[in-house]
Amino acid sequence: QVQLVESGGGLVQAGGSLRLSCAVSGRPFSRHAMGWFRQAPGKEREFVARISWGGGHTDYADSVKGRFTISRDNAKSTVYLQMNSLKPEDTAVYYCAVEQIGYGMGSTLPSMYDYWGQGTQVTVSS
Repeated sequence: QVQLVESGGGLVQAGGSLRLSCAVSGRPFSRHAMGWFRQAPGKEREFVARISWGGGHTDYADSVKGRFTISRDNAKSTVYLQMNSLKPEDTAVYYCAVEQIGYGMGSTLPSMYDYWGQGTQVTVSS
């Protein structure tokens, strides 16, 4: 059984930082790209960041580029999202996900991921 457990969300003031973690079990973590997505109330789930299976390639949504950093520790089967210079518009539930295919680069499309975490709330106050 594949499980993704997220942590690190919370309430922070604008300009602050948070680090999200997502621990994966039940799947060979090192063989799969990972993605972070977010969903704000009344909006569709949107791509935030992705990292390839080996960690050598990353990609970000324009709205977070330069402020967020995705990374992974294959020894710990964990992917991270470091979020700096947070803005109120970053407020959302953040989800990590495992790409279905192996040895991929990750995707901006939610449909390419077959397992998801439960989500962690990030709230940025102005």
